[in-house]
Amino acid sequence: MEPSTINSSKTEDHHNKILSHHDNPPPPTMQLQRSKGGLVTMPFIIANEALERVATFGVLPNMTFYLMKEYSMGVTNAQNLLFYWSSATNFLPLIGALIADSYLGRFLTIGFGSIFSLLDQVLGMEKILFGALPLNEPYRARSGFNRSPNVDFRHRGTIVLWLTAMIPKARPPPCDLLVSSQACKSATTAQYTILISSFMLMSIGAGGIRPCSLAFGANQFDKRDNNNNNNNMKRVLETYFNWYYAAVMISVLIAMTGIVYLQDHMGWKIGFGVPVIIMFFSAFLFFLATPLYIKQNVINNLLGRFVQVIAVAYKNRKLSYPEQNSGYHYNKGSEFIVPTSKLRFLNKACIIKSPEDVKQDGVAVDSWSLCTVEQVEELKALVRVMPLWSTGIMISINLSQSSFPLLQAKSMDRHITKRVEIPAASFGVFTVIALTVWLIVYDRVILPLGSRIRGKSFRIGTKERMGIGIFFSCMAMLLSGIIEHIRRRKSINQGLLNNPEGIVAMSAMWLVPQHCLNGIAEAFNAIGQIEFYYSELPKSMSSIATAMFGLGTAVANLLASVILSNVDSITKREGKESWVSSNINRGHYENYYWLLAIMTCLNLVYFIVCSWAYGPCVESWSKKMDEKDGEMELENVS
Repeated sequence: MEPSTINSSKTEDHHNKILSHHDNPPPPTMQLQRSKGGLVTMPFIIANEALERVATFGVLPNMTFYLMKEYSMGVTNAQNLLFYWSSATNFLPLIGALIADSYLGRFLTIGFGSIFSLLDQVLGMEKILFGALPLNEPYRARSGFNRSPNVDFRHRGTIVLWLTAMIPKARPPPCDLLVSSQACKSATTAQYTILISSFMLMSIGAGGIRPCSLAFGANQFDKRDNNNNNNNMKRVLETYFNWYYAAVMISVLIAMTGIVYLQDHMGWKIGFGVPVIIMFFSAFLFFLATPLYIKQNVINNLLGRFVQVIAVAYKNRKLSYPEQNSGYHYNKGSEFIVPTSKLRFLNKACIIKSPEDVKQDGVAVDSWSLCTVEQVEELKALVRVMPLWSTGIMISINLSQSSFPLLQAKSMDRHITKRVEIPAASFGVFTVIALTVWLIVYDRVILPLGSRIRGKSFRIGTKERMGIGIFFSCMAMLLSGIIEHIRRRKSINQGLLNNPEGIVAMSAMWLVPQHCLNGIAEAFNAIGQIEFYYSELPKSMSSIATAMFGLGTAVANLLASVILSNVDSITKREGKESWVSSNINRGHYENYYWLLAIMTCLNLVYFIVCSWAYGPCVESWSKKMDEKDGEMELENVS
């Protein structure tokens, strides 16, 4: 968005006030409890999100093996199912964001996502599991499943997944697709239904928490009554975003080590059971701090406001633009007085056709005939960020390739010492370590050092970070292909062409650099995206701003499935071995990696064009104020 076209002498300052999430007065639709919030609420909010990630990501790393061994799926089908699950998990937060920003508010949305089903017992789940399956009473008694505990949607999902491991008849007969010479029996419709329902229930729970948790935490620092600390508040929020993301990544680190260890050494029953317990603690800790939270009560339907703008703009498409800036309808006390010139056709939604269209109190007689400037600018902000949002899809496609690095690691020597061996599913931990280390170095070393060297406030812009992340992602795919080419050549030289279970005489630590590059790429691009959306979109759209990244990941997983399926079908024509064959030694995973690298390189060019077309961000308009404030801080320190 660009600055307002009126009050030209105060244009820059006016723009900064309009768009900053901490400079403008609270909108009339929000009621803030100012005596609450602050740092004391952070452990509870971050713990709720972190524990949810431990439980969810704890079942993800080994899921490819689980589906291939327990459900007799090929690698393409298993990866596609995980793509769909991840897509649902990342798409539903957008629905949760709309519900939070339009109806329930963030606190209630997180609450319903955490404990909605705690109100009654999970009788429906028991019916599915014990009514549809021919289990006898002695088996129930031995298994201890006569009664189901009280759980929320996410608990239901993890419990249903856990029960697929506990109940033999919930899965096909044992058959390892990787080593079996005969065709394995496929799962029945009922067995697939149970498996997929566990995925969907976990996705529904995540849809209530993930879009609201980050924004809800940011609300706890929303002290708008203290305008003298606005620039300090922006830096506090940047630090909060970094540490929040670092805490989430540490939780993923725990999931990829501790939970994976339990699955590898104690079996699926324990490995899937522990996340169930963790989910209960996630909800408990969040509600423990209920009296401390700042809660915002939303009474506006954000989605309805968007529809109104489009409908009214189309209805008024033949109207002429007013010659003076006084012809637009705006709320009293709002900083949005006249619309910007970007996407100008939407401005017709807020043109006053007749004085009778507005009541004496300044409210439109019919909101479906006349919108406010604020409504128009909200929709404009969303439309304007969409091209840059689309540039993040490719990096999410690269990061979602979980099955192939897993099969690579499984076929390589994973020993650190003679007795210590890293589980194949734990190599993703190096991505998390690289991401976390970079965040700490960036926040605690690079930013302070850069500020001292320059003598004023220093930071890397959000768009610059997004572009750097795409570049690192391209390098990661390029390196992944090189390593896989070397690994495959060694496996063929060792006579392992037809033995995908054989161990190649090559250390799996060669996979670490590509994981580290992926971690650095995500640190730059993911956090850059989140900050970009949160700063560019109006305050009333905070939950949607934090859900935008997840939506991109959802779209990326669907596209990743399309790419994978097409690569599989095209490359196995005329009886040839597929590039993405379940037999990793017969396939050509390196070609698949290099294809992704080429697509990422093209995406980087597309990003540069979109970044140029977008123009300066909000942070650019407030840069002078930040630099002045930074100079004052440095003088005080010296």
